[in-house]
Amino acid sequence: MFAYVLPALSYLLGSVSTGVVVARLFRLQDPRETGSNNPGATNLLRYGGKLAAGLTLAGDILKGVVAILVAQVFTDDAAIIALVGFAVFIGHLWPVFFGFHGGKGVATALGVWLALNPWVGLLLIVTWLAVAVLFRYSSLSALAAAVAAPLYVYLLMSQPAYLIVMTAMSALLVFRHRVNIQRLLAGTETKIGR
Repeated sequence: MFAYVLPALSYLLGSVSTGVVVARLFRLQDPRETGSNNPGATNLLRYGGKLAAGLTLAGDILKGVVAILVAQVFTDDAAIIALVGFAVFIGHLWPVFFGFHGGKGVATALGVWLALNPWVGLLLIVTWLAVAVLFRYSSLSALAAAVAAPLYVYLLMSQPAYLIVMTAMSALLVFRHRVNIQRLLAGTETKIGR
């Protein structure tokens, strides 16, 4: 019975905005009010430094990992586990604790897939890194990984629930990057390291 409560608890876990928490601990400006106005690791890196960004990235990934690992303790139902992954991701995007103003979800989605299938997670990391090295745009790297993710899940996971959830997550990741897409097309997107 507890398994059916897990998606709601996962949403609450996802709602803990690591970037905002790290910024407060480091006495930095709220990441939702500076730079890209996104509480993600890339924005923290730009104005808070590598340590703040690293902690933000680790925390956001861990949210996805923890949600899935806890769910797997209580159930082996793929539909519930997939819903738990989606819920923690949605919590990150629209966190109840932070006025529903969250991040884009790249790291939390990665955490979900690393826990569900390390091979999918590894392919997502390789995709992100390859695009980042070639083009030096964090947003383009995230978009490439998001577009490729349903294919990886289709090839490596047999449960339809995971493919449905991955497709929905990828669509939301692209949607959350719509401003970045406009800047990429206009040639005004900030490159990694600038």
